[in-house]
Amino acid sequence: MVRFVAIVFLLPFVTTAVHTQTTVPDEEAFFNAVRENMARANREQHRYAYRERRTEVHTNPFGRLGTGDIVLYEVTPGPGPSIAYRKLLEKNGKPVPGTRAEKQERRIRQGPSSVDDTVATLKFGADRREMFEGRNAIVVRFEPRPDAKPQTREGKLAKSFSGLIWIDEAAKEVMRVEAIAVEDMSYGLGFVARLKKGSIVTLTRERIDQHIWLPTSIKFKATGRALLVRSLNIDFAVDWFDYRRTGDSE
Repeated sequence: MVRFVAIVFLLPFVTTAVHTQTTVPDEEAFFNAVRENMARANREQHRYAYRERRTEVHTNPFGRLGTGDIVLYEVTPGPGPSIAYRKLLEKNGKPVPGTRAEKQERRIRQGPSSVDDTVATLKFGADRREMFEGRNAIVVRFEPRPDAKPQTREGKLAKSFSGLIWIDEAAKEVMRVEAIAVEDMSYGLGFVARLKKGSIVTLTRERIDQHIWLPTSIKFKATGRALLVRSLNIDFAVDWFDYRRTGDSE
């Protein structure tokens, strides 16, 4: 599911590519501010400790076959942006005592920028202005370009999705992303799993403190076939909460 999380995080970075159909005061400045806020959140997120509740994805030697246990982790920052420590606290609501924090290191990307590749893969348009959770929002629509030839993993995944982005007009922050698969997606050339068109990814972001907005949940729902014959149902969710700032701003 990391791939799906990655692409949903990437989508809001490209709001400067929008050709608007609804009126936004000082349009260029507005979308530049949204992009800057997202970039700053990406830089600063490693300064926060938090708790993470997620649905585990069952695996076997042939691939991912469905969702199951609910686990709760404590995540704390490491000495640099690419390192974090994750400690299991609960499984299916029951405490798991005596576990040690495991070091996790984020892989540093080499080669083409996945953000640039995603920009080239999708097209965007401001769709409307509406109230969203009591706040004025600009709704941006995105869809894959039919002639796109993505090079990165994120770009290739983006080509399978269309959807909407809700942007808080006053704060200039992305509040929600809804992405729907417009085509079937296969893994392992279709022998491991094939997820059906209509799979849904949703992401929410909220103001965490006076400094920053960060993601608070992501959900992925899909059906399909695994190993050609077995029914596949995925209802994957991650919630991030209890954010605590542990370092100073740059």
